[in-house]
Amino acid sequence: MSLSHLASLLPADAALVVAFSGGLDSTVLLHQLVSWRQTHPQARLRALHVHHGLSPNADSWAAHCIAICEAWQLGCEVLRVQVDAREQGIEGAARAARYQALTAAMQPDEWLLTAQHLDDQCETLLLALKRGSGPAGLAAMPVRRVRDGRVLLRPLLNQSRQQLEAYAQQHQLRWIEDESNQDARYDRNFLRQRLLPTLQARWPHFAEACARSAALCGEQEQLLDELLAEQLAGLTHPDGSLHFPPLLQMSETRANALLRRWIARQGAVMPSRAALARLRQEVMLSREDAQPCLRFGDAEARRYRERLYWLPRCASLRELELPWRDRREPLLLPQQLGVLCAQSAPSALRQPEADEHVSVRFHAQGYVHLVGRSGGREIKKLWQELAIPPWQRERIPLIYYNQTLVCAPGLFVTREGAAVDENGWQAIWQNNNNAGEQK
Repeated sequence: MSLSHLASLLPADAALVVAFSGGLDSTVLLHQLVSWRQTHPQARLRALHVHHGLSPNADSWAAHCIAICEAWQLGCEVLRVQVDAREQGIEGAARAARYQALTAAMQPDEWLLTAQHLDDQCETLLLALKRGSGPAGLAAMPVRRVRDGRVLLRPLLNQSRQQLEAYAQQHQLRWIEDESNQDARYDRNFLRQRLLPTLQARWPHFAEACARSAALCGEQEQLLDELLAEQLAGLTHPDGSLHFPPLLQMSETRANALLRRWIARQGAVMPSRAALARLRQEVMLSREDAQPCLRFGDAEARRYRERLYWLPRCASLRELELPWRDRREPLLLPQQLGVLCAQSAPSALRQPEADEHVSVRFHAQGYVHLVGRSGGREIKKLWQELAIPPWQRERIPLIYYNQTLVCAPGLFVTREGAAVDENGWQAIWQNNNNAGEQK
């Protein structure tokens, strides 16, 4: 097996990270990259080993990987993860935890290389068929994928397991065997042990044929991406929400194609056809004054004012109160909502009295009287006027003096909190989605 497949995929000065389990596939890949680097000394290469803790042999596997990398003069970092199988099952949960840990450990300029091969591609296609997947699922795994600016590369997708075994024997490589790979209760192992040997015996090139089918499905999906890109862009707002009424006027097939691409942009697992039908009936076609919410794993779909939102599920902040004792220091908000900072000018808020304690909450009720507006406003009506979706209202930090609401940073100041001279202050809310200055 030559290294030409690497030369065509990798820039000479690449920064590479290998997901190194210590098994046959990743050992072969890492060894090939070590050989490739000998003729590309400007390239950077290191290994990451994910320690799932699911096997009693997990510690010895990590030690094995470290020893191999030391022998090959490579760095190897061990990433320990917790696997929660309640939502996706053990296989899906382990895979999700693994990719999350790998991505978090990478440098911005590094590419992630994984060792899936031709037989893995065949298994992935058959599993997609078992789930009743469409062309996107049947496209299986691409050689190269870019997501969130990160490059994921699978250099061995055109190589069979038999070819990898021959390479490993030729170079006298040592690898570990995961005992769970023999457990036929797992779908992938069942295919590998029971079904694929029979299919390969009857049709020796079955795996290659599956790979061609996957590639053709991928081409069809790419074509649809190109044809629908402009229309999808026209329906998508800057905040990522989708203006959905036009979808209700087109064929269900076209509408579902647009929905799938919008959901894919959220980084979500693709829902089934039945789930898309529920999304249409229970969310998009719900009453205008309804607040529908449809759960998809760790995300949920909601609608507001003819726009569809795809949101991560978060714990309620309704009862939370954060004291802000020293406004010289930024206040870190929960659930990655950013920070609050205090500035002396321009003055929007009065300074608190000696007996007034400054705190941040995420819920308000009753009437508020705003600076520059006559009369009071019920807080629910105010949120509606400001076009704040219901689920966002309890994720906006509200500043209180004792039990009195004085401002929502970037949105409003109440009369009770308004500055009366230039000795006041203003609150600045800085987060990933909204950096608001007090108006």
